[in-house]
Amino acid sequence: MTDFRAEVAARIGEIGANSEFRKSAADFLRQSIGPKYSYNFFWMGRPIIQYPQDVVAMQEIIWATRPDLIIETGIAHGGSLILSASILALLDMSDAIEAGTTFDPRAPRRKVVGVDIDIRAHNREEIEAHPMSSRIHMIQGSSIAREVIDEVHAFAKPFSRILVCLDSNHTHDHVLAELEAYAPLTTKDSYCVVFDTIIEDLPTEAYLDRPWGKGNNPKTAVWKYLESHPEFEIDHAIDQKLMITVAPDGFLRRR
Repeated sequence: MTDFRAEVAARIGEIGANSEFRKSAADFLRQSIGPKYSYNFFWMGRPIIQYPQDVVAMQEIIWATRPDLIIETGIAHGGSLILSASILALLDMSDAIEAGTTFDPRAPRRKVVGVDIDIRAHNREEIEAHPMSSRIHMIQGSSIAREVIDEVHAFAKPFSRILVCLDSNHTHDHVLAELEAYAPLTTKDSYCVVFDTIIEDLPTEAYLDRPWGKGNNPKTAVWKYLESHPEFEIDHAIDQKLMITVAPDGFLRRR
């Protein structure tokens, strides 16, 4: 595996330097926004509204960092919560097998907390009825409201390894406030993943019906946050490996 990983790293470097490949990937991303390509996928029966490449990236990150808690802002249909919960379930099972102990799915150790300003009743019902529901805790309210931030921080206290995913309101000010509120909970060598940084790279007309756009989006918030937070660095190797991702410059690793 040492040789294989070295080969992978070399290939990723070559891909990053391949301007024609990068252009093709960027063209695909631009062409896929209008038809809502990312709305076509499910994870364990729930719509996930992510590109398949980002789904695979999150699986790799969760398995590598082995968090006890994943904090997510933005719930929608719950697919991302289910994805996180399912990989955490596999981690718990893996730990039990390695330790030679019994795995009890009814008493999960690892958890996911999801925050959304409007958890619609039908989505809540489906998430709560899902086999992964015992791992999921949902909080309704603005992710940048003081009482919600305090509730998330209180929930996070017993956990020692934490991963954060930000995917709610995509305006600069909102994402920057989320970063200030939740990125500090990210533990060393884990990630704070900021989704939809791609907005900065798309044509202005792509989001005429939204309050965000060029110069006012998650990527600009990431850049601003990093100016005063050297404990985080952008993991560009993930961008280069995926090529197609809604989170370029958004995979922030805590050093």
